[in-house]
Amino acid sequence: MQFSHFTLILLVSALGAEAQFTEGTYTAVVGGTSSNLSLLGNYYNYWVQATSSLWDLTRSAREPSPTTYTIPCNGARKSIVIEPTRSALVIIDMQNFFLHPGLTPKATAGRGVVNATVNMIQGFRRAGVKVLWTNWGLDNYDLLTMPPAFLDGFSNNHSSTTTFGTDMGVVPGTNISAGLKLMRGSWNARPYGPLYDLQVEGVKSGTDLYFNKNRLSGLWGAQTPLGLWLQENEITTLFFGGVNADQCVWGTFLDAYYKGFDVVYVEDISATTSPYYATQMVTYNANLDGFLSNSTQILSAIK
Repeated sequence: MQFSHFTLILLVSALGAEAQFTEGTYTAVVGGTSSNLSLLGNYYNYWVQATSSLWDLTRSAREPSPTTYTIPCNGARKSIVIEPTRSALVIIDMQNFFLHPGLTPKATAGRGVVNATVNMIQGFRRAGVKVLWTNWGLDNYDLLTMPPAFLDGFSNNHSSTTTFGTDMGVVPGTNISAGLKLMRGSWNARPYGPLYDLQVEGVKSGTDLYFNKNRLSGLWGAQTPLGLWLQENEITTLFFGGVNADQCVWGTFLDAYYKGFDVVYVEDISATTSPYYATQMVTYNANLDGFLSNSTQILSAIK
């Protein structure tokens, strides 16, 4: 069931300060304080610290959790319990533009996480967790409204003739036409290598969804296509991977954190061309804001 912010205010006001829900052996006051100190949040969005190291993210008081998985983590919070139908894997920008050696030769780390990403996608599909491909995919309106800082950042040598929407010509070392830079439908905006066929297969079968984005973050501003889908499908827990770890992955991760989602940074399916300290920054802050894990730990837990 969906509630607007205004509806929630009216609902809590009508119920009064003593409005309560019960889960197991504890009762929590909606919009107030909990008699159980292991509860963080309220009826609509909460965690339970089941033990000193285990965090239950299922929110099962709102809706039963017939299937759960306990996943080991590497940060300050050592393990989590998730509900697969309320969780999703967000794959950011694993596109030819960022990964193909003819377009970005230095993206060796990004190409190096492709196999782990494939394994993660296939494992999550089997577990009933949606896979959400979130990629740069611009249209003409996006070009009209793109800020100059972005236009310059995605240009070659600060030239307006090489920024978003310009023809990239033939991919060096191939006879492939790269197409218009990061525009929807162009070859350079497709998922890279084996990920393209995997994405097409997943969208066709309904296990995956594909979302275009027009900024570093797939969840920026008041609302985006990805954000609308997450809200409408009551997804609460998001696993993140992709490139670049310190830019588009981090931007989407941080906006998800700001908007109240559980955020899990999957270290071995994320990479960047930036210096090592950038990855250290992401890992440090992801540990503060959410959870850290890797595909091996996750796949072992959900098999």
